[in-house]
Amino acid sequence: MDLNQYVSILESRFSSGLLRHSLGVADTAADLAGIYRVNKGKAFLAGLLHDYAKELEPELLLKLANQFKLPVDPITWVEGRKLLHAPVGAALVTAELGITDPEILSAISWHTTGKAEMSILDKVVYLADVIEPNRDYDGVERLRALSRLRLDQAALAAVNMNIYSVLKRDLMLHPGSVDLRNDLIARIRDQEKYTERC
Repeated sequence: MDLNQYVSILESRFSSGLLRHSLGVADTAADLAGIYRVNKGKAFLAGLLHDYAKELEPELLLKLANQFKLPVDPITWVEGRKLLHAPVGAALVTAELGITDPEILSAISWHTTGKAEMSILDKVVYLADVIEPNRDYDGVERLRALSRLRLDQAALAAVNMNIYSVLKRDLMLHPGSVDLRNDLIARIRDQEKYTERC
């Protein structure tokens, strides 16, 4: 299946706003992939399909999670569509579109919560989701600029922003986001120590 066919499928499945967002994430992910030397085609496709299950009803998401026997943690169950659409979306793009590439599926699965030891492609899609051109919030331009210079620092800024937003709304904080934050801090510190030694 070529990219135009994927876009046609999304046109029939998504609202106009979600389609616009997904195309923006795809373009941004491909752009970042070029900077950080990962496969641009995989980045574009993962970005395009990252919200494949986003507009499904919460009851259907829960049903599909059970059907696919997804290992879903308690917080994801409680928060429902906000978190569950990512792992369900990864399962659905395999079942419905035949996509089996583990790198693409990982980027789709972890684009909401994050996790420790994310791949470069995972981080590219995670970041693209929050900085694509249709996003408009305080600090987005600074995050866009940082994302083109330092991937881990930009991902840390993004996860900090997401955690702050969750805490501000008194929602449950997913441990994957904490794991991602701690992993990024450790990586950045290691990079700084290495730079100091050189």
